[in-house]
Amino acid sequence: MISPSFDKREFFYGIPDLSTVYNNTMKKILFTGGGSAGHVIPNIALMEELLSTGEADVCYMGTDGIEKSIVGERKIPYYTLRCPKLVRGGGWKGLKNNVKIPFAFIKAVKQAEQGLKTFAPDVVFSKGGYVALPVIFAARKLKIPCFAHESDFSVGLSNRLTARKCEYLFTSFPETADTVPNGKYSGAPLRKSLLSYTKTEARKAMDIPLSAKVLLVFGGGSGSKSINDAVKKHLKTLTERYFVLHVVGKGNLVQNKVKNYRQTEFITDMGMAYACADVVLSRAGAGTIFELLALKKAALLVPLEGQTRGDQKQNAEYFHRKGLCNILPQSQLDSLPQFIEHTFADEQLHANLTEQNLAYGNENILRVLRQYLKK
Repeated sequence: MISPSFDKREFFYGIPDLSTVYNNTMKKILFTGGGSAGHVIPNIALMEELLSTGEADVCYMGTDGIEKSIVGERKIPYYTLRCPKLVRGGGWKGLKNNVKIPFAFIKAVKQAEQGLKTFAPDVVFSKGGYVALPVIFAARKLKIPCFAHESDFSVGLSNRLTARKCEYLFTSFPETADTVPNGKYSGAPLRKSLLSYTKTEARKAMDIPLSAKVLLVFGGGSGSKSINDAVKKHLKTLTERYFVLHVVGKGNLVQNKVKNYRQTEFITDMGMAYACADVVLSRAGAGTIFELLALKKAALLVPLEGQTRGDQKQNAEYFHRKGLCNILPQSQLDSLPQFIEHTFADEQLHANLTEQNLAYGNENILRVLRQYLKK
């Protein structure tokens, strides 16, 4: 989607000449955040609403990672920032990387400041991730109002370090807002396109039998080796009971002709994939969970383990306590078929999902941003 005030339909890398791109009378919001799809997709949800109404121009500052390709699909002006990333663990190699962070961070702040002067936004909005840290520091130096959003139950490092520099740090979870300076509960930003399909429409479009029990499997933007391996190990058992739609992640596609099984590296329209599904097997990123809850989809969540602060486990356990999802620890993936079968048959889970009403965060966030754009 392209802002209606664009005169040139181009996608900019580096420092573009924006003199012929923006309508100089229109307010601008610079979005930042990256490192994973979970840091980018909520920004996309907000940008799509702003662009659809023509009320503001948008631009993006991120790394040369996944956010660049996701934002690039929408032809939104983009400034590529080189910034350091903290390595959790990693032994001597990680230590060598982290020792260089202070010097690299100073350079990243200066580069971010240069990009901000080029875009000249009225407001900066961050979804966190390591790229957001120098952007917020540079924006505050230039006296640009900053806002951020935290998707997870526990606040990530970048948002913890920048919370005091933001007017508000919006949160997806009510309890999280009380744990951080300037915290404000908003709910999670969600793409409206997710709700645009019926099950019948989606299955016809994807050539999936209307009568089948459909299991959708995905492990995030890059896929999940642990989940992929478990599905392959139990593929015969699973496909005897269900039609399996498996999003394996880029570079993980393996050719096969198994009946009731479809593999794809990625799906650009997750709304269609969700609509096909009766049960979803996935990681436990907050963005994914809130999408599943909005669609009232029964989910079996496999929280990421290892070099992480444990945010996915916290997210999953929060909703499991409320009876809104089931959890499969990664260490128990050998029992995948039994857990899947239980989730399909879990009548209480399906009833709880039907009764819950998830509030969108979009309007709560945009209402505040609009107030600052009017100043």
